[in-house]
Amino acid sequence: MNSHRYCVIMCGGVGSRFWPFSRNDRPKQFLDFFGTGKSLLQLTVDRISSVVKQENIILVTNRQYADIIREQLPAIRESNILLEPSRRNTAPCICWAARHICALDPHASIVTLPSDHLVLKEKEFEKAIREGFEFVENGDRLLTLGIQPTGPNTGYGYIQQGAPEASYPGIKKVKSFTEKPDLKMAEMFLASGEFFWNSGIFLWSAESILKAFEKYDPDTYQLFTPNQEGVYGTPAEPAFIDSIFPNATSISIDYAIMEKADNVFVKTVDLGWSDLGTWKALYEASPRNSDGNVTQNCKVLANGCSGTMFAANGDKIIVAAGLKDYIVADTENALLIYPIADEQKIRLIVNEVKSKFGDDFV
Repeated sequence: MNSHRYCVIMCGGVGSRFWPFSRNDRPKQFLDFFGTGKSLLQLTVDRISSVVKQENIILVTNRQYADIIREQLPAIRESNILLEPSRRNTAPCICWAARHICALDPHASIVTLPSDHLVLKEKEFEKAIREGFEFVENGDRLLTLGIQPTGPNTGYGYIQQGAPEASYPGIKKVKSFTEKPDLKMAEMFLASGEFFWNSGIFLWSAESILKAFEKYDPDTYQLFTPNQEGVYGTPAEPAFIDSIFPNATSISIDYAIMEKADNVFVKTVDLGWSDLGTWKALYEASPRNSDGNVTQNCKVLANGCSGTMFAANGDKIIVAAGLKDYIVADTENALLIYPIADEQKIRLIVNEVKSKFGDDFV
């Protein structure tokens, strides 16, 4: 394996759209949704381990989740777990990780992965990442993976492809990024054949992404630039990060860099991918019975129910009748019964639950 190749796994999110299973103290990346005995984070680490050496896998998470990380990934060394003192979205996370890696290896190339995605076609994933590394190691380039849409999904960002790269089949210049569109716009994107879902998987060299931060997000770049050498990769790093990180602007890497830079490319792939961002996404990624119902970790008697997701913690039986296109998710202290069509409102429901009933329920 190429010792200059690194992976950054971002695993500090809360996953509020998966409430009540995903909670502040144990969000969805740490949960075993498919009964495999492994969490989404553990599956992500397994997936990238065929491409990147274990000692080159860097985890960036909120300090709150340090113990869960150590519990689930005991083979990852302590110095590879970067603990954010506060949540500031993906751009500060990526800038810090790039600084950290560049101090260890100025010639590093990096793949940046979310911790909570589903990839069914692992051989295709491995091939795409290897080809992506080769592409970014041979020029000042920022690369993202684009997923072929299977429908006009309004929950994903979209990438419009431009001119192809002659020497790299499947890689094209990015023409534009669009945040989550409305249904009409998503249908237009699909019909054009030019748009792909934004997977949130990125590849670049440490040098290229830091150069991009310096040019397009100088505030973040300067914030993570210490006044003296020899901070990153040393015992002084955690204290330095604790002192500056809360001052970082909360901004995504898409807004900070990808939508501004002129050296952004997209590699179109078919990975059997889902970002598992919502209950509907989990429903669509799960096997269904003849009525279109999905059962997760529970026993169900469903009379006249169709298109419904049933999920429960513990040895429980769910009995339901007449439900069509619903989410039924039961945990120790919370039960959600909600139309799948309205699932985007669950994040707002979580805020209301917290306001009325307190932190114990979120």
